[in-house]
Formats: sequence, C-alpha cells, structure tokens
Amino acid sequence: MTAPSSPSPTSPTSSSDSSGGAPSNGEPVRGGAAPTPEAVGPGSPSAGVAGASATRHGSDVVIVGGGPGGYEAALVARQLGASVTLVERAGLGGSAVLTDVVPSKTLIATAEWRAFVENAEELGIHVGELRHAALNVDLGEVNTRVLALARQQSRDIRGKLERDGIRIVDGVGHLADASTVVATTPDGEEHLPADVILLATGASPRVLPTAVPDGERILTWTQVYNLDALPERLIVVGSGVTGAEFAGAFGALGCEVVLVSSRDQVLPGYDSDAAALIEEVFRRRNITIVARARAESAVRQGDEVVVTLSDGRTVTGSHCLLAVGGVPNTAELGLAEAGVATSHSGHVLVDRVSRTTVRGIYAAGDVTGVMPLASVAATQGRIAMWHALGDAVSPLDVRKVPSTIFTEPEIASVGISEAEAPERDARVVTIPLARNPRAKMLGITEGFVKLICRNNSGTVLGGVIVSPRASELIHSITIAIANRRTVDQIASAMTIYPSLSGTIAEAARQLHSPVPEPDEE
Repeated sequence: MTAPSSPSPTSPTSSSDSSGGAPSNGEPVRGGAAPTPEAVGPGSPSAGVAGASATRHGSDVVIVGGGPGGYEAALVARQLGASVTLVERAGLGGSAVLTDVVPSKTLIATAEWRAFVENAEELGIHVGELRHAALNVDLGEVNTRVLALARQQSRDIRGKLERDGIRIVDGVGHLADASTVVATTPDGEEHLPADVILLATGASPRVLPTAVPDGERILTWTQVYNLDALPERLIVVGSGVTGAEFAGAFGALGCEVVLVSSRDQVLPGYDSDAAALIEEVFRRRNITIVARARAESAVRQGDEVVVTLSDGRTVTGSHCLLAVGGVPNTAELGLAEAGVATSHSGHVLVDRVSRTTVRGIYAAGDVTGVMPLASVAATQGRIAMWHALGDAVSPLDVRKVPSTIFTEPEIASVGISEAEAPERDARVVTIPLARNPRAKMLGITEGFVKLICRNNSGTVLGGVIVSPRASELIHSITIAIANRRTVDQIASAMTIYPSLSGTIAEAARQLHSPVPEPDEE
C-alpha cells in the first residue's frame, strides 16, 4: 500500500453524496443484510443497513491479510467478543509496515534532516565548509535503519494482537466458499469456518511488461531499500504521489534525479497551486522534470538503465524507479468461487460499510480501490467489524478523509478542492505561509494555507496546507469538516502565538461574512 498514492480509477470522488448508508444527520446505524450487487462499488451508497440485533458475541471472524485494514479489524472484533483468526503471509502490518508506508516515510524523514542541515547557514549556523557535497549519505546504513524500524513495528503489532487473544496463522489464505477460508501454511492446509470474513490483502506495485524490475537497477518502490549506495542518476517513472515523494527524497539525499511525468504537471488531480509549488522546489533542487512524456520501456544495459519515451527520446540513468500505480492482490483469492464481485480494474467491490456482494464477506484497504491510504484501510476494517457484529457504525465518508503527500514541504488536503468550489457555492482564500511569524523564525519561505467554505453559512468544506508538518496541521480543518463547523468557529478558537496554525485562523477570519446592514425604510 502506498501512502498516499494516486487515487484509483474506481475511487469515490470527494463530492459524492453522503446519503444512502447513514441517516442524513450522520447518526450511527446498526448492521443489517448484505447489499444487492447494484448497490455496491468502491464508495457507493450502502443499502438496508438498519435493523440488526445487538453485538454478536462469540462469532467466528476470519481475516485474510494483516495490514492496517486487517489488524485494526481484528482488534475491533476481539473487543466485541468475537473469536478471531488472522491469516497473514508476509508479516504483521503488511506492505504498509514492511515495504511501503513505514519504510518510505522513514527514508523521507532522513532526507528532511539532510535538507535541514544543508539550509542551516541561512539561519546563521556555520559548520566549517559545509556544503551540499559535504553531506555524505550512507544509503546502506540508512536502509538498514529503515528496515529495522519496519520489522520492529511489525513485531509490536503482532505482540498486541497476541496479547488480545487473536490467533495468527502464518500462511496464505483464500476463500473456499462464502463461509470458509483455507489457510495454506508450511504444515499443510487448514480450513477455517467463519461467520464473518474480511479480505484485506492489499495491492502490489504495477509492473510494465516492457520495464520488468530486476531488484538491482530497475526497481519498484518495495525494492529501493535493497540499495547500499545512492544512485548516481535516478530516473523516476511516474509523477503521482509515490513518484513525487521518492523523487523529492532522493533529490534531498543528494542524488541526481530525473522525474518522467506523462502529464503537464506533477501530482495530477491534486491542488494545482500545491503541485506548481512542488515543481518549483524540485527544479531548484536540480530535479529534472520531463513533462508530457510517457515511458514506453526501461532496459538495463550493464550498469545503466535506458528509459525510452513514447516520442522516441531516451533518458539514461544508473537506476530506474517505477512508480506507476498498484494492482490489487486478488489472484488465487477465490473470489469467483465465493461469488464476490470485482470491478473492471480487479478491485473487490464494496459499499460504504465495507460489504462485498456476498453476505458475511467484507473487504478493506487497497484491495477495494476506495482510497489507497493506510488510514482509510484501517477505518474500513473497523467499520466492517462494527457493522458485521452489530455495533453502531457510521459509513465511510471520503469527504472527511485527510491525505498527505510527504514531499518537502508536505501537501495535506481534506474535503472539496478549489476546482469544485464554484459548483458548491463556495469561496476560497489562500494565505502564503511566508507571512506567518513562526515560519519566519523557522526559515520557512514556501507554502500556503487554503481554506474553502460555503458562501452563505460559512461552513468549512475543504482545505489545503503546503508546509513542513502539514500532515499535523490539517487535523484542525478535518475536525471542522467532520463536525460541520464554520469559519467563524475556527476563527474564534485561540491559537498559540507564534505558531503555524495561526495562519489557519487568519484564513478563517478572512472568510468571515459581516452581517448585512438592514435596508433603510
């Protein structure tokens, strides 16, 4: 699972209707019958979710996949009194912990520290002849730490599950039918009967037939941690979230980077102002952006990799990182045998309470294609168990999901975009972060806060923050959207002076609409 990565073609839009799975007032509902096939699909409205009995203690729950969707679901199911078995093939935490989110964000955090030191002279801190080339990076040492942290996180998750009484089966699971999972382990096969089944098998990097990774020079994002030295010249194919994050990280580590983008701008589909700022930062850091160029192939030639573009041009580097999306891990999962429907892209169709087309079978995470975020996977897993076991549950509302692109600076967003504002009768304000006193103290010269609210009521509908630690700052806007708060309510809540969050309050104040003067008679 990449976090964050480009939304799947089957992902729900942020402007989707909130009706269908919950009452219009957003109150929780209780689980009920499985939906009809017509009612399901990534992010589609739920049907008939009311009228279940109280929480079903003693139910047998079997979960296939131990990533965020799987292990969070397991914890909820145990809390509700179910007997839980979790089948995981590679290690607890799944790809999110072992090969994706945790490793990539640790690598990015390392790159950030190098960038901080590199810019120290701007704050009056001088360390001899400190310059870009003097900040040597031992990538082997970096990757050793990255993978050690990932393994430790996996062990911590396993320990938590075991302490809570969750049975863990180390093996590969598939559906035998709608109520049985077969776990294949080194000791043979085990049939696991279940009242409730959750599929949380995640996704894997998409591989092009003309650019097959070899794990040495042509790499997927799960293989970059095998490198023991910085690439001399890294070609990153794909300018979505994953590509932008790795291009920025390796650029900050001192590597020459070429980013191949098939679009006019990096981060297609995201806030255009934020994408333009990141492009400017990339170019200043000597990251070459090859725009409007689709990679047709990547071929290793000795110690070099030659990437051929659709227009006939070639780009040569020492290594190539493929960041061209993911494919759901559904092969040999037994979906057809159990009657579980999939989309044209191969993702498991689910509704907003994580139900598939088969009663008693749920799915969560990247295998559903709803939103490829670890936080969404975890939420889908929890929702599935709350619903399946009869507890109160609010269906997933993607408009309230915050996401972050871990470039430098970070880009965080939630709610509707500025492009959607006109059709939603909304107004927008953008404030440069360079005006913020705390930003000046920290030497932050780039970034902004963008806030979107409805014209008449002032209800907060969306926001974008481009800043160091934007992933932390976006939370206040997320709370406002989730609770239908107004810009005046944000503005009336005091902020620390000086703080970066002060710019959020300033944006809210600028969106205040004075009460109109009464007409004179």
